[in-house]
Amino acid sequence: MPAFLFSPAISYHNRGQMKNGQRFSALYVRDFRLFWFGQIVSLSGTWMHSVAQSWLVYSLTKSPLDLGIVASLSALPILLLSLFGGMIADKYPKRNILIITQILSVLPALAVAVLADMGTIKVWHVCLTASFLGIVNAFDVPARQAFLAEVVSRGDITNAIALNSAAFNGARVIGPVIAGFVIAHLGIPACFYINAASFVPVIFVMWSIRAKGVIKTGGGGTLSDIAEGWRFVVGKKPILYIMTLIAVFSLCGIPYITLLPVLAGDIFHNGAKGLSLLVASAGAGSFLAAMYIAFKGEVKRKDIHIPLSGLIFSLAILGISFSMNFHLSMLLMFFAGWGIVGFLATSNSFIQQSVPDGLRGRVMSLYILVFLGFAPLGNSVIGFTADVFGSMASLKVFAVLCLFGAIVFARMFRRLDETACA
Repeated sequence: MPAFLFSPAISYHNRGQMKNGQRFSALYVRDFRLFWFGQIVSLSGTWMHSVAQSWLVYSLTKSPLDLGIVASLSALPILLLSLFGGMIADKYPKRNILIITQILSVLPALAVAVLADMGTIKVWHVCLTASFLGIVNAFDVPARQAFLAEVVSRGDITNAIALNSAAFNGARVIGPVIAGFVIAHLGIPACFYINAASFVPVIFVMWSIRAKGVIKTGGGGTLSDIAEGWRFVVGKKPILYIMTLIAVFSLCGIPYITLLPVLAGDIFHNGAKGLSLLVASAGAGSFLAAMYIAFKGEVKRKDIHIPLSGLIFSLAILGISFSMNFHLSMLLMFFAGWGIVGFLATSNSFIQQSVPDGLRGRVMSLYILVFLGFAPLGNSVIGFTADVFGSMASLKVFAVLCLFGAIVFARMFRRLDETACA
């Protein structure tokens, strides 16, 4: 059994006394340990909600366009509000922000659960609750990303990010598998009820966390505060290149998830079970990539790991667009998950190690903007093109665009001073 499960509580301030090279060092920090275990429970419920929501919309409409619209509405508020959310995260206690967002996240889950249970659910209901949850996430995600630096030392930030990603993607395996079982035996509404209940442990965990404190910005005004984060990103070429490729993936690559109900239902004829297996396969690859980074503690050659992971993700998506075999698609989904998390987790740690504490919330809100905020555009376009030209043809075009972007990024990123990426 890992020693950290029985170790005394170690605060942020005395964390530096731990031995160098300690595996999973962030888990020796009491606050992060509480936060991490709470996330596993909550995120498993969130992934159940996501799979159940996709299958619910597809069951109601059989339309990839509607799937794209709902996915877009989930992410559109992040596009519009995440920069403001990042500024709020730099001004106010992040722990308090996260408690509020967790409480608010219960409401849409309960609303969909009750409506679906009563048999009165309509697509516009799902659109409305998805939009509300997107607004909550516009404030939750920047605060969550920046909060990690308040519960671990800078030296442990890569380990904390990788473990956080492992929790997210471990839940990405657990949640869809449970969702497939629950949908088959208890019905779709049960998934939403379970998700609503999953937020309760996180709320209690956040109350018990003793964060290091809050770093406040100056009183420069909303626009000038936001612009300060943007100027930092533009002035750091490696970060600017990373943000640009994340934007490409968000527009052209990550929206492939929107088409999975179509692949599972129409191409492979495996229904909700097939959908849960495809999502879980990507989650398994993502989880292993995150655990690999967490186990290493630090990725020494980010100048190699970041571009390579982006190329693996792009090639896997291209392979899925040509695959007509369910098990081969599961394997390719595994590599897609491995590639995107390897790219995002390492990029995230590179950015977090480069940004000053006073700008962390705003810079991470830009990261969230290009990662999640651009998704509504990508989801809408891929949903529209799939509706007009067919799902697989649309996926092929988007995969080629991702591969082109990854190749250009790899050439430009490697030209930078490798010591800045080591």
